[in-house]
Amino acid sequence: MTSTMSTHSVEDIKAESHRLRGSLLESLADPLTGALREDDQTLIKYHGSYQQDDRDIRDERRRQKLEPAYQFMIRTRTPGGVVSPEQWLKLDSIAIRFANHSLRVTTRQAFQFHGVIKRELKATMQAINAALIDTLAACGDVNRNVQVAANPLLSRAHAGLYADAARTSEHLLPNTRAYYEIWLDEERVAGSGGEEEPVYGDRYLPRKFKIGFALPPVNDVDVYANDLGFIGVLDEAGEIAGYDVTIGGGMGATHGDTDTYPRLANNIGFIPREALLQVATAVVTTQRDLGNRAVRKRARFKYTIDDHGLDVIKAEIERRAGATFEAPRSAPFEHNGDRYGWVEGEDGHWHLTLALPSGRIADRPGAPHLTGLRRIANVHRGEFRMTGNQNLLIAGVPAGERDRIDALVRSHGLDAGNRSPTALARAAMACVALPTCGLAMAEAERYLPDFSAALQPLLEKHGLADAPILLRISGCPNGCSRPYLGEIALVGKAPGRYNLMLGADHRGQRLNTLYRENIPEADILAELEPLFARYAADRGRDEGFGDFLLRAGIVDIPEKDRRRGIRIESALVEDIA
Repeated sequence: MTSTMSTHSVEDIKAESHRLRGSLLESLADPLTGALREDDQTLIKYHGSYQQDDRDIRDERRRQKLEPAYQFMIRTRTPGGVVSPEQWLKLDSIAIRFANHSLRVTTRQAFQFHGVIKRELKATMQAINAALIDTLAACGDVNRNVQVAANPLLSRAHAGLYADAARTSEHLLPNTRAYYEIWLDEERVAGSGGEEEPVYGDRYLPRKFKIGFALPPVNDVDVYANDLGFIGVLDEAGEIAGYDVTIGGGMGATHGDTDTYPRLANNIGFIPREALLQVATAVVTTQRDLGNRAVRKRARFKYTIDDHGLDVIKAEIERRAGATFEAPRSAPFEHNGDRYGWVEGEDGHWHLTLALPSGRIADRPGAPHLTGLRRIANVHRGEFRMTGNQNLLIAGVPAGERDRIDALVRSHGLDAGNRSPTALARAAMACVALPTCGLAMAEAERYLPDFSAALQPLLEKHGLADAPILLRISGCPNGCSRPYLGEIALVGKAPGRYNLMLGADHRGQRLNTLYRENIPEADILAELEPLFARYAADRGRDEGFGDFLLRAGIVDIPEKDRRRGIRIESALVEDIA
């Protein structure tokens, strides 16, 4: 049996959902299909899950007159990606019992479970909540998981940044009790469905909304890619004094539709720390009231800003927050990558960053990563931190415990990513794409190892094995792996074919641009090799690949993109001039 079809728009579904309840309970109880009703497939996103199916076997099941192999992805809400060892062990158990025996670190510092079937969906949700983690608002037209810089060096500043991000996340949660009634068996009281939503209103936001907290000099959350960003500004004592506020970032686009585009955020000025929640609320409600609800492809906050004008939106935020933005104060960013290996924080604790290809944690031949991290969690006394680059920190390790952690890391192959022969492979990112993402046009996560391996001989040939070139692959133009911020990026166009994007920087402050459209791997490699040769011969000292391509005139950032929040370092502008 297939799911009941709906002709409702997403806006209708939200408005008529009785605060995100819909008929989810009835859908979950239906034993005749592994799917939810059509409207409920929209509503379950607000509860942190997507209905998917295995596209690898879709045609075969169709030939057998079976419905698709429906399954669910579940995403956690973990602000800043911080979990305790006890929580890690419970999440590990969930992955083995209910999911596909893997954990996946997302580009927004959450965990994703894949392969959960409908009849076990509620039990999985309850197990996640038993770990003192929830999935509420991890997806849907609301503020999603809040990113936080995983900077282990500035310990006091990072603690303040994380606390502010957690407060913001809690403040912007939906007010409905639907999540607790449906998944945790909270008794539904008379009048449920009419709860006030002071931030979101009766239709929630026009589209998804993303917030990131960054701390210079490392832009590891790609703060300019967020709808709303807060860049920490420190006082003389090294504490958070306030934030520069950025608005209007977003990576999504649609192939062939010039009304859609990636955009980097604009820095609209500094606020003191005590104004944080007022400003966050003002930004979100401005988007709620002024965002485009008629055309979903034009509903993100970046389009609201471009349609109304940055000055108009800034003034509206100031009016709603009762605050006035001061001139920006934040320090410059140096890069948007992670530091691999051990580093010591100012508090004397040590932090080990492990490179995890595409964030996937599973047991594979010769690389039992899931088992290894389970054993580490059994002895670790600090915490785990996911990064915005899909990597993992074993954080807060006393100096005397480093040898034990190192031994477990080595014996389970968890240092393989750190020992990758190219810096490009260590820093690369990819979205899940096939077989489970319904939007994927081409491979991404499964293709990344092969593509990296194909690039390696070219890099070695030109002496670039250690060049920190930023590679990102996306199976479609929606941009979950933030491909438009890659110095080299592949954006899926069709099976085995990609748009080749070039020219972003390594600070997350400039978008790349289309270099070649809809080409296969052989053509991609043929295009890149002469560029590697020129880069190796003519690059300046410490000059990134994307910066070189721009300076040398190999790529050009169109004027229309310069107006979309693009930032080019002043020194680079002088070089170009």
